[in-house]
Amino acid sequence: MTLTAPTPTTSTDHAPARPTTRTPARLTATHTEVRHFVPKPSGDPDPAGHLSPAQIDALAAELDGLRDEVLATRGAADAAYIRRIIAVQRGLEAGSRLVLLFSKHKGAWVVGTAGLSVAKILENMEIGHNVMHGQWDWMRDPAIHSSTWEWDNAAPAAMWKHSHNEIHHTYTNVIGRDNDLGYGILRVDEDQRWHPVYLAQPVWNVLNAVVFQYSIALYDLELARYLKRRGRHTDAERERFRRDALGVARKTGRHVLRDYVLHPLASALVSGSTRSTMTANLTANLARNLWTNAVIICGHFPEGVATFSKASIEDETRGEWYLRQMLGSANISGGPALHLMSGNLSHQIEHHMFPDLPSNRYAQIAPRVREIFARYDLPYATGPMPVQLASVWAKVFRYSLPNGAWDDLRAQPVPTLARWVRDRLRRR
Repeated sequence: MTLTAPTPTTSTDHAPARPTTRTPARLTATHTEVRHFVPKPSGDPDPAGHLSPAQIDALAAELDGLRDEVLATRGAADAAYIRRIIAVQRGLEAGSRLVLLFSKHKGAWVVGTAGLSVAKILENMEIGHNVMHGQWDWMRDPAIHSSTWEWDNAAPAAMWKHSHNEIHHTYTNVIGRDNDLGYGILRVDEDQRWHPVYLAQPVWNVLNAVVFQYSIALYDLELARYLKRRGRHTDAERERFRRDALGVARKTGRHVLRDYVLHPLASALVSGSTRSTMTANLTANLARNLWTNAVIICGHFPEGVATFSKASIEDETRGEWYLRQMLGSANISGGPALHLMSGNLSHQIEHHMFPDLPSNRYAQIAPRVREIFARYDLPYATGPMPVQLASVWAKVFRYSLPNGAWDDLRAQPVPTLARWVRDRLRRR
């Protein structure tokens, strides 16, 4: 059995439940008798292999205590924070859209587009992502609840919560179980099987970033998997796919209507700014897509982030689940503005350890978490965004080729290319 990450409550009456516990329903072993680590085919050693079972259990108890401490101190200041962020975001979006009614004037276009870009990023990152994680369910506010919130993104909330909260946060970085490990279009680990299609993944990575919200919607829809099993679906599977696809189409249609029809039409009536308002909305959506993609890949794919075999999570204990989250995530260092605009996913390590804690608390507990890493001699993967992003891109290029091929190409470019051509001709 595996350890499942805590997921937001899905009750529709918004009645306050007792604080969710850290112990998932599928956890069968609460104490670590032996470390359940099985090496991947690459043979990478266990980054926590120096810890004894007793130390792993002590780590779990310490982290549970830290989580309980934050849960016990949630209150009015936290509620005021999220309500303030929501009010600022909505005011910024409304104000920016008003300014863009006069977008044929360059200054209005720049100010309105910048404001709308920031508003879209705030809604997706600090608000939508975190509300749908159940971080604010304890407030008992039906307007700010994981079961009712629908974010400004092409992916419907219900689909996203299934693929992200239930699958990704349960099987974080487990090859063959965590679909977020490359999103099915990127090879970012040497133990992922290579295919010639990955030769183009530097291009796919750019295109994915440009249309990121739509990529996420198709990913959550599991479109590729559905098409691969074409003709072998049950009636229930076909109905589910039809329902979900219709949900994506309707939501996308509403966004297109708002951003590229109604808003430009209003601008045309006010000041004749039709085309400039359309380009402003297009630019804001592009900025949101590029930024959110950068934050996500910097938190999951840089050097120093560990991946795990499926066998490693069999009979996984609470402490081992914590270790996998700690070692399978990376942070982005920076100031308060970066943390806010990233939805506090710049604290990706803390988020994966405690996905249902209020996001404004991650910066508060990060120094203590880092001290725990140091005390248990565990690597705390962090760095400035340019460094993390460059690290991810290095992986994208390296793993676009078969294992070892990139090093061979750099060391002996002509002989390596000649060998590839000969091998290709032989296969014909």
